[in-house]
Amino acid sequence: MSIAPAKRAAKRFIGHPEETVPIIDSTEWTQGLFSNPLGKIRAYLLSLFPIVQWLPRYNFGWLSGDLIAGLTVGMVVVPQGMSYAQIALLTPEYGLYSGFVGVLIYCLFATSKDVSIGPVAVMSLTVAEIIKHVHAHHGDRWENPDIATALAFICGFITLGMGLLRIGWLVEFIPAPAVSGFMTGSAFTIAAGQVPGLMGITGFDTRAATYRVVINTLKGLPRTKLDAAWGLTGLVGLYAIRYLCVWGGKKWPRRARLFFFLSVMRNAFVIIILTLASFLYCRTRQRPDGKYPIRILLTVPSGFKHIRQPNIDTDLLSALAPKLPVATIILLLEHIAISKSFGRLNGYKINPNQELIAIGVTNTIGSVFGAYPATGSFSRSALKSKSGVRTPAAGIVTAIVVIVALYGLTEAFFWIPTAGLSAIIIHAVADLVASPSQVYSFWRISPLEFIIWVAAVLITIFSSVENGIYTSIAASLALLLIRLAHPRDSFLGKVTVSQDNSDSNNPETRDIYLPLTKNGITNPHLKVTPPPTGVVIYRMEESILYPNCSMVNDALVSHVKAVYRRGRDMTNVSLADRPWNDYGPRRSGAEDQAENLKKPVLHAIVLDLAGVSQIDTTSIQALVDTRTEIEKWADHPIEFHFAPILSPWIHRALVAGGFGVGHSSTSVPREVAAVVPYRDGTSFEQPVISSTDDLEAGDIKKQPASESDIVDTELEPLVPTNTPFFHIDLASAVKAAESGVGTRTKNED
Repeated sequence: MSIAPAKRAAKRFIGHPEETVPIIDSTEWTQGLFSNPLGKIRAYLLSLFPIVQWLPRYNFGWLSGDLIAGLTVGMVVVPQGMSYAQIALLTPEYGLYSGFVGVLIYCLFATSKDVSIGPVAVMSLTVAEIIKHVHAHHGDRWENPDIATALAFICGFITLGMGLLRIGWLVEFIPAPAVSGFMTGSAFTIAAGQVPGLMGITGFDTRAATYRVVINTLKGLPRTKLDAAWGLTGLVGLYAIRYLCVWGGKKWPRRARLFFFLSVMRNAFVIIILTLASFLYCRTRQRPDGKYPIRILLTVPSGFKHIRQPNIDTDLLSALAPKLPVATIILLLEHIAISKSFGRLNGYKINPNQELIAIGVTNTIGSVFGAYPATGSFSRSALKSKSGVRTPAAGIVTAIVVIVALYGLTEAFFWIPTAGLSAIIIHAVADLVASPSQVYSFWRISPLEFIIWVAAVLITIFSSVENGIYTSIAASLALLLIRLAHPRDSFLGKVTVSQDNSDSNNPETRDIYLPLTKNGITNPHLKVTPPPTGVVIYRMEESILYPNCSMVNDALVSHVKAVYRRGRDMTNVSLADRPWNDYGPRRSGAEDQAENLKKPVLHAIVLDLAGVSQIDTTSIQALVDTRTEIEKWADHPIEFHFAPILSPWIHRALVAGGFGVGHSSTSVPREVAAVVPYRDGTSFEQPVISSTDDLEAGDIKKQPASESDIVDTELEPLVPTNTPFFHIDLASAVKAAESGVGTRTKNED
């Protein structure tokens, strides 16, 4: 039994047209999506382990660069790790755990050779705020390390899932000014919180809002203790070595690399000197209560003393849940921003999804070693890049340095002054503050994004890092939606341009289309010629989607009603027969009609879709409504021309809305171009007749022509002739519309 009658009945029921034009169907899209599944699965699995691609090609030429870079980063990550652990309200060894696992595991999954994973200042500050939040709501039920390692496991698992699902593109919704804003605010917050430790000032909460910490620090300056001798000396020494090395590199360019490595070693050098001074001063001055004249680290456990399963219970998960979004955002956002930055600088492309997998695995495994959340460090990544790193294997060398420190240097760590660690923190986070030139560039490029940057900085300083992040993200998304809902549009006119070539007697000319109103870009003195009477050229500079489609309707309908003639004579129409929203004649019906007859008759509207890459159902309905309103006003059919159409799905949507097809009054010959001779006996111009074929199933196919119908030609039209209102470019669309005006005028005469 044939199902053709049932299919025909179903098509009549859903309103399927009997005659259609060739359009893309969903089968083509799904075939491309699911073609070669085994190959795609294999490529996906291989992409999870980038080390497989570069490790077989490893050579001794790469080894020297990786050794130098690994040792360099190792000398920095040890003092920084212990310093950042203090910010996170943890003991110093936890910073070393994070530094070890970060650099070791990351190299197995990395797509960036420059990024160094480990403890960072902003993430450490966030961990401290989360620990305070948990204690504030649940008391001392869990210890600080338990909270930190549980946070590392959960955030790592979330990030790993995002990477495996390939949804890392979500990070792109957070723009650079928002990231710079909360990073700058966080740097101020961290530095302000470390100044009391630098000066030995106590007696107030250094984790309070930044402005309160600054005020209390200024009030507490008279209570400065001996710790300031170590803290201020260390801070001045760090900057002195840095600027002396920069000066030396400029004065003696041939020895610039030597000065660079001397500058890199400044953290380790200053800590060693301060530790020696602390040892010499404090070893004979222990008080009866066991304390020393200055604050020092005291005992740092050697080795991995906290390897165990992270404490993941439901109550702790509930306590952490409100803070997981901000922790995850910082974890992935800072890392992706750094990896992309160094990828651009060094000429390679990173895979954001794979980077999410890398930091996800790093933190998930790191929680077993007692590590707290780790992400990409800008300062250490910059050192790694400048040191000449060649592959991610440099992380293995850094891990060895951290292991040596954990097992062999912990006794020396006993005498490290905490004021010296505060100096290292302040010195490191100062680089996170946006430079004046960068801030000014935000203002020059986009004043609105500059305002977002300022808001992120101020809210981070006066409230918290969490509120600063949420504010900057919310403001950025709001700005994105506003730009999408209110894009620029314009009505266009023609300008004829020619090449400024005095040697040519016949300069080449061409027509371009510019806004009729001044736009601040083109020469304001240019004479822009309006289109011929009866033609409207309209440009939308954004995809036409449901947030902005009403704007197209309002612009076109308002312009037509203001400029073009109303087709119906309203002189003899009584007020009772007028619509409620038609306010009627202003003076008298005859005078109104006389004014109306002075206006030109509308014949065609040309829509410039050069900036339109997407269109949706609501937008097509808005275009249909626009056509209905305009034709009702003009009281005759109006031609709608479209050019250029960038996507087959836009073509499909317009055809479904009834656009593009029909009879055109244009008298312009169709444009043709050379093509590859077709081999299936099917012409591009051939119409498609729908009988028993199924459009969505891809059954509608052009019937092969007989041998007698095949013409051996090398020229065919650029667009199908059965869509005469679709054009390859704006010039051809305007030309067709202008020609149609002349043809229709002759017919009306």
